[in-house]
Amino acid sequence: MDPEKQRRIASKGGKAAHAKGRAHEWTVDEAREAGRKGGSASHRRHEALDQQPPPMEQQEQTAEENVVSHSHSDHA
Repeated sequence: MDPEKQRRIASKGGKAAHAKGRAHEWTVDEAREAGRKGGSASHRRHEALDQQPPPMEQQEQTAEENVVSHSHSDHA
C-alpha cells in the first residue's frame, strides 16, 4: 500500500477515535515515561548488537582458515 494512503487512513482512524472520546490522550508524565522507556529499549538493542558474534559467513571462513593452518602445521 502506498505509504501516503496508509497515513491518510490512519489519520482518519485517529480523528474518529478522538471524536468518540475513545482515544488515549497522554499526560505530560505519561509521555515522558514512554519516551524514557523507548530510549532505554533502543539503547539495549544497540548494546546487544555490539556483543553478538560475527555473522555466520565470517565464522565459517575463520573455521576454514583454522583447518588450513592446522593441516599445514601437521605436514611440517
